[in-house]
Amino acid sequence: MEFKLSSKQNVFPCEVTIDEDNGRYTIRKPDSCGEIFNTPQDLILWVLKNWSAEQFCDESQFHAMVREMELNYPFIN
Repeated sequence: MEFKLSSKQNVFPCEVTIDEDNGRYTIRKPDSCGEIFNTPQDLILWVLKNWSAEQFCDESQFHAMVREMELNYPFIN
């Protein structure tokens, strides 16, 4: 799964990558720095704790990403 979300804070999009085949769980934040996680669960918990829909130009993109995460990783419900 890969998501690109347009942030209100930067012209470059935030990116979320959950690639279980290659063990890549990464985020590029609005300030263009990144985070690397050991598991998809760690990444998802970080997103839910640190980001909100209001931070993005299109709030529906954030909500769609969270919905897809909920479908694929039901532990977050």
